[in-house]
Amino acid sequence: MMKSITLNHRTYSLEWLLDPATEIARQSLPPYEKDVLRFCRQWLAGKETFTLTTSGSTGRPKLITLTRAQMATSARSTGQALGLQSGDRALVCLSTQYIAGMMMLVRGFVLGLVLTIVDPTGNPLREFPASTRFDFSAFVPLQLQQILIESPRKQIVLNRMKAILIGGAPISLALKKQLQAISAPIYHTYGMTETVTHIALKRLNGPHASEYFTPLPGVEVGLDNRSCLTIKAEVTRGKTVYTNDLAELRPDGSFKWLGRVDNVINSGGVKVQVEKVEAALEDVLRTFHHGRLAGRRFVIGPLPHHQLGQAVVAIIEGNPFSPDEQVELQLKLEKILTKYEIPRTFHFLPALPETPTGKIDRIACLKEIDPTSCDEIRPKTRIDKKID
Repeated sequence: MMKSITLNHRTYSLEWLLDPATEIARQSLPPYEKDVLRFCRQWLAGKETFTLTTSGSTGRPKLITLTRAQMATSARSTGQALGLQSGDRALVCLSTQYIAGMMMLVRGFVLGLVLTIVDPTGNPLREFPASTRFDFSAFVPLQLQQILIESPRKQIVLNRMKAILIGGAPISLALKKQLQAISAPIYHTYGMTETVTHIALKRLNGPHASEYFTPLPGVEVGLDNRSCLTIKAEVTRGKTVYTNDLAELRPDGSFKWLGRVDNVINSGGVKVQVEKVEAALEDVLRTFHHGRLAGRRFVIGPLPHHQLGQAVVAIIEGNPFSPDEQVELQLKLEKILTKYEIPRTFHFLPALPETPTGKIDRIACLKEIDPTSCDEIRPKTRIDKKID
């Protein structure tokens, strides 16, 4: 049974956490560490409900209250799916103010894991020697990318793990390729605050890699009349959760995520799925000009257009591409996208706005672009002429 936790290289006994004489607020600690210790005390003391803020990646953040029973059920389902056992060592490096990080703590308490908690930095393994042993952890894509780039010798720490979870943001094609060098099983997660973190996992590396998510035990998924995923499970208290995620559902219950229904652009009466265009642009940028422009962050979105209603545009982080480069990109995209899917204009921002959890804020990005820029009087590009 767990007797203590390690937080930023300091050990705190569970006895100390539960001692009424311990006043966490008076401890000389950073606010994040106090928040972690406060949650641990509340869980150990048997608190029955917890209120969290959603990430805000698909709309305005909102408060959601989850029960202790829901969270414990989720933790046990993850443990069963990944073969985690009491005494396994878990690294907690996600913000515990949100569901993904908070549930790492809950898994520790419910499953009897040995918890090592660190600040949610870009490279959470930076301060650990290569001899460190962890059995389980969860990362956002940027963290795994930073580890592999900045600390390649620390890959051995990843290789020793029983399971690695990755989620919270899209996984680039470049990172997916890098993950193939890691021998530990890596799983992409699907879930949200309303489902008490992930309800399905997709293997990303090794011989069992798949394009489809497999629901955890006891999770029922379906499609509504919009072809969006529905979820019903013990973690949703038996209620059906209706998502805005378009999905392809197979008879065995596994599913492929296709994109968000609210990310569909209606351009000239043609429905364009944002995620499809983003995947195509990322693929082209990987080899465009010998990969010099690969790795640039971007989003696809709609701007008003007098003829089409909405036009597809790309908003890219960093210095602008030259006009010739932009036309060349459009020509390369012609080979894999339809004429309505190809971005009609490219826009550039020094830094893309982010949500509190570090995801690119698509709506905020679009607000920084002149909404009339697609309707400006300008010479017609090849794409304009093809549509006309």
